[in-house]
Amino acid sequence: MPDIARETTQPCPECGTQIRSDSRFTLWCAACDWNVDPEEPRPDTGRLDRAERALARRHGEQLLAEMLSGREPRPRRDASAVTATALALTVHGVTLALAVGGVWCMVAGWGGVGMVAGLVLVVLAWALAPRVRRLPDDRPVLFRADAPELFALVDEVAQAVGTRSVHAIAVDGSINAGVMTYGVRGRRLLVLGMPLWEVLTPEERIALLGHELAHYANGDTRNGLVVGTAVRTLSLWHHTLRPLAHPSAIEMVVNALYVVPRLLVRGTLVLLVRLTSRAGMRAEYLADRLAARTASTQAAVGLMDRLLITGSLGVLLRSEANRAALGGSRSARQATARADELWGLLTAYAASVPEHEYERQRRAGALRGHQVDATHPPTHLRRACLLGGKPVAAAVVPQARRTERIATELAAARAEVARRLLRDGLGN
Repeated sequence: MPDIARETTQPCPECGTQIRSDSRFTLWCAACDWNVDPEEPRPDTGRLDRAERALARRHGEQLLAEMLSGREPRPRRDASAVTATALALTVHGVTLALAVGGVWCMVAGWGGVGMVAGLVLVVLAWALAPRVRRLPDDRPVLFRADAPELFALVDEVAQAVGTRSVHAIAVDGSINAGVMTYGVRGRRLLVLGMPLWEVLTPEERIALLGHELAHYANGDTRNGLVVGTAVRTLSLWHHTLRPLAHPSAIEMVVNALYVVPRLLVRGTLVLLVRLTSRAGMRAEYLADRLAARTASTQAAVGLMDRLLITGSLGVLLRSEANRAALGGSRSARQATARADELWGLLTAYAASVPEHEYERQRRAGALRGHQVDATHPPTHLRRACLLGGKPVAAAVVPQARRTERIATELAAARAEVARRLLRDGLGN
């Protein structure tokens, strides 16, 4: 069983204020912020690192001010977005050039030499070409016939945010959610992390769906065909050019030849990610705003609070997986019962997290500031942005009977995910 909450009281070693805390969480002082963020500080790697962090913070403050200005923000293609698109097209152009050059060499022939060179270039172009995502085969995937009520809710949320709905829903053990496309026809897939879904209220679940589907409504370039596939292509190139382990004499030469192309690919990948970060953070704020309009400001703020404790939820899940591993072999009935208990433990734990732990997480986030390589704005700023605007009511209201039917539709996937979590932890 998880640790039992035990209230402790002691004076703050810095200012002497009496601190009341829960023994399960970090002891800290709300009066002077003593021990508010006991994690290891991010190492300072020099002037460039400090300059990048300052730039990220300044940009983040400007973006938040823009969102709180009262104007109706729209996704826009600024110079960074245009440059990112041009860079992505260049990446795809290199792959196309390899394919065209290979075909030309094969047609030219050159007494057979061109055929060999052309074949090598064509194979290389095929190997480095962006791949179309497929439906995952390592987790439960639901279609409309499997979960009509869940899809009906997703359809209603999609209509509220102004976009098309999804074609499939994958359920896994992550404390997260996301959207992506799969197949040559660009079908939409919603990925629901069951641990996150379980700890949310029905209203917060609608806010979560609204946020994820809003990325399609906002035209987020990171999920787009051009930029998204270019990032995956560069990642593949970077992986292909990785140094050979335990090299022989010849392989050491190959590794040396790989150094410059690998650095070039890595630099291009980092540049492309940085160029899309501004538009990406703007898209997150816009998605939060659409989530609030779909599920209400209160529900969207509640979702932000839940995201603050995902680290603690992960610790609990790993602890339960370790406990299950130490328990040894169990019968199928025992394993099923243990999987059912997991979600009860998780929801009870989330419900018991005290407000002072949420507040500590917000203050710790403010101290850490923006991370240059972060794909999302800090959660405390997203929450502040929601609270700084005019409160809005829900466009989609949960229905008790629908919530029950959705739970029934997810029951089999829910049990399967729990069994995998207890067996493998959060690694899979």
